[in-house]
Amino acid sequence: MTPERLMKVLLAPHVSEKTTNAADKGNQFVFKVVKNATKKEIKDAVELLFEVKVDAVNLMNVKGKTKGRAGAKKGKRADWKKAYVKLEQGFDIDYMGAE
Repeated sequence: MTPERLMKVLLAPHVSEKTTNAADKGNQFVFKVVKNATKKEIKDAVELLFEVKVDAVNLMNVKGKTKGRAGAKKGKRADWKKAYVKLEQGFDIDYMGAE
């Protein structure tokens, strides 16, 4: 895996009430990732970008919602992939303190 590929794997942190509780209790952080990313790529990308040690990675494919009609067409939001990243004890990611 090239460093260029690793820099493109993580799209954004996914911040919600559920993910904030997971970060506080289980040292788990959630990221929106590209759809063809593997667990190994995500682990390497998080370790490279945030300088932490990753314990485990779990992936989830999120189906896009079907939205209301606009005339004769139904709308649909895009499908996306979510990664739950558990860090080893003693490591933390601070989104607000990042430069």
